[in-house]
Amino acid sequence: MNFTYEKTAAIRTKHTIFAGAKKPIGISPWDKTICSKMEAVKKLQMVDLISQYNKIKPEIDQAVQNVITSSAYINGPEVKTFGKELEEYLDVKHVIPCANGTDALQIAMMALNFKPGDEIITASFTYVATAEVIALLQLKPVLVDVNPDDFTIDCDAIERAITPRTVAIVPVHLFGQCANMQRVMEIANAHNLYVIEDTAQAIGADYTMANGITYKAGTIGTIGTTSFFPSKNLGCMGDGGAIFTNDDQLAARIRMIANHGQSVQYHHDDIGVNSRLDSMQAAILRVKLPHLNDYCQARQYAAAYYDKAFANNPKIKTPGRMANSTHVFHQYTLVLNGVSRTALREHLEKKGIPSMIYYPIPLHMQKAYTDPRYKHGDFPVTEQLCDHVISLPMHTEMSDEDLAYIAGSVLEFINK
Repeated sequence: MNFTYEKTAAIRTKHTIFAGAKKPIGISPWDKTICSKMEAVKKLQMVDLISQYNKIKPEIDQAVQNVITSSAYINGPEVKTFGKELEEYLDVKHVIPCANGTDALQIAMMALNFKPGDEIITASFTYVATAEVIALLQLKPVLVDVNPDDFTIDCDAIERAITPRTVAIVPVHLFGQCANMQRVMEIANAHNLYVIEDTAQAIGADYTMANGITYKAGTIGTIGTTSFFPSKNLGCMGDGGAIFTNDDQLAARIRMIANHGQSVQYHHDDIGVNSRLDSMQAAILRVKLPHLNDYCQARQYAAAYYDKAFANNPKIKTPGRMANSTHVFHQYTLVLNGVSRTALREHLEKKGIPSMIYYPIPLHMQKAYTDPRYKHGDFPVTEQLCDHVISLPMHTEMSDEDLAYIAGSVLEFINK
């Protein structure tokens, strides 16, 4: 392949690419001057949180100091204000902050009064937390396959998996884009099912329904959940999560469950949990929320760079895009064809480039979720993806030089 590359780095302010910045042309990351410079100067990260922090350091430091000065560490005003600001951003009636994304899923299911043995349909190609909370609540996870191009839940498989015990669908908005929520909602409405959107990897993404109305990820179904784990698109500096809904009664129940089952202090009306977003994390998230759209744009720019570098290469399949959803690229995940993933990762590691596998083992093959209903070969797309996917560095602080070096190093191995 014959690539060309313009060396001038993109000019970034608040993570936006401005006119006048030089963009990749044909992308020949394989400029050896850039590669040797990268090897000598910069340690590449899967997610560069330090550089992101340094750009907003004064605001973050002041926000943390304000919480320390106030000593309102738990359920302080920062938590309430952040909830209101996120409601405005998402255009949703209720945001209930909680301790982490896993708690968010658990509380959502507790609030819907599911009974032991009730069945909840979700994808086998996802992080374990999605199925974990189903099992913890003595519900029955019903796993289905995903689409090969966009990695989101296969809606035809959802329909085939519905039984009289089915109560809900949990579509996972994997790697940064929404599942086919048009179909998911049509199926749910036809069968009187709840929909809990797992939005841990896609906050900030938009989905446009067939009627032309656009919603933020996590605000379409009965309940949406998210995580503020530090590496997420909107991440705090510890653990955090939130639950979204437009249902007033459901919101009140969620708040009660997250607070030991009480809506009035010492009056416990239901079994609950202790799941709080602490004030310091809320203060940090308040600083970062106004940057979220810029963060998403920076990730989209990096993904477009990778796309162009790897275009039409028969050994690399780039991430597919859902027609009705934007993609905010929590991860940039390739599917390899006829390439040793292990050898490629070793090659990248020698060049100082990290990589990850999301996810190496399908849920239906995990020891904890062994089930006589499932065997190897039942979910061919999921199993093929687990054997062949690789995720490259993806974050808000990637320069053209970073992208050139990473893409060029991948192509060096792929094309040899």
